Amino acid sequence: MLKNDQLDTWDRENFFHPSTHLAQHARGESPNRIVTGAQGVHIEDRDGNRFLDAFAGLYCVNVGYGRSEIADAIAEQARELAYYHAYVGHGTEASITLAKMVMDRAPQHMARVYFGLSGSDANETNIKLVWYYNNILGRPEKKKIISRWRGYHGSGLMSGSLTGLELFHKKFDLPLAQVLHTEAPYFYRRPDLSMDEAAFVAHCAAELEAMIEREGADTIAAFIGEPVLGTGGIVPPPAGYWDAIGDVLQKHDILLIADEVVTGFGRLGTMFGSDHYGMKPDIITIAKGLTSAYAPLSGSIVSDRVWAVLEKGTDENGPLGHGWTYSAHPIGAAAGVANLRLLDTLKLVESAGDMGAYLQAGLRQALESHVHVGEIRGEGLLAAVEFVRDRDRRQFFDPSEKVGPRIAAALMERGVIARAMPQGDILGFAPPFCLSRREADEVVGRTAEAVAEVLG
Repeated sequence: MLKNDQLDTWDRENFFHPSTHLAQHARGESPNRIVTGAQGVHIEDRDGNRFLDAFAGLYCVNVGYGRSEIADAIAEQARELAYYHAYVGHGTEASITLAKMVMDRAPQHMARVYFGLSGSDANETNIKLVWYYNNILGRPEKKKIISRWRGYHGSGLMSGSLTGLELFHKKFDLPLAQVLHTEAPYFYRRPDLSMDEAAFVAHCAAELEAMIEREGADTIAAFIGEPVLGTGGIVPPPAGYWDAIGDVLQKHDILLIADEVVTGFGRLGTMFGSDHYGMKPDIITIAKGLTSAYAPLSGSIVSDRVWAVLEKGTDENGPLGHGWTYSAHPIGAAAGVANLRLLDTLKLVESAGDMGAYLQAGLRQALESHVHVGEIRGEGLLAAVEFVRDRDRRQFFDPSEKVGPRIAAALMERGVIARAMPQGDILGFAPPFCLSRREADEVVGRTAEAVAEVLG
């Protein structure tokens, strides 16, 4: 099929793409894939190429592509009421219904959900709420936020600061001064290889405790973390990590924000990652799996104790001065209602747990003996393969060799999409929950072929 060259030209001359090498794209030196359709776990581009999307877009198309139930709900909502705002107590049937559905699924100690548009703006909301909370409690100095290196929490000013990846800081004057970073729970990259998991967990907790002591607990408002590190390498925490961190935070009266943009609504085989790891967050960030990306929508779920202080603040100071024009947008809310109903009726949360175990077992069987495979890890339908130059000595490839991106490119040539994760040679997988065993086998087989092509 001939390319639509005019569309390609329009793209390169007009479209400012996110997370893109702008100069190479403008010069035509990088690929320009224009996606035209999708169904199930596959996408198709304008040239008729069909790919098995083993990363669900950006870990977000959880129920799979082409779900008419969600498309119909969006269309019906647009015809009935395309928009009305949520300010000053206004609501729509879709936004109220979705709020009820979210809270029915959230941990029992959570109280209310505020809706935004993206995970980034939800984390911006979260930090504002944390600062408001401490001001109402008469603790104006308790404002610093602790995040982790390799964490991902968005691309805004505060959310980009919370993110612990170099690419999102470099030349942006980030992180902002209120944000601190502590050690990531990345056992494979632990500083001392003699540590077992228990010793490493103790190390992470001690590093956090030392930071709190240096800064002063009376200056630290909250700790934010993904239940499983996502963009930083798809890294499940070692056993006991969240219990140990929770103990430190409780000791110093520091709020816990669980960023569940990736793990929320089934990705780990449980409705929330907080449930999966026994966390007790004060705020939960949600987005991707809320609508399976059929429409933009995010949320901040606040706990009973936070909600009580927010109510107190408005009794003392009047209405809460925070909101977005598109907060609780009815079209996004309608997509969310239909999406959560599909999760239930098709038992997709359970499927994510079962298929995740199957996919990880396949990857281990196919790749764990390869001389350049350092670790295969995952939880639920999240999996990663980390490549190293020498696995016995845990010696990594030089970044200039671009091993991870080359393997991802070789895999795409074979019709499967996985993601080369930043700051390491890591291939990530996060397919839709409707992945079948046959499709999982295809992902594994094609990955093994791509690894053999690049690394022998």
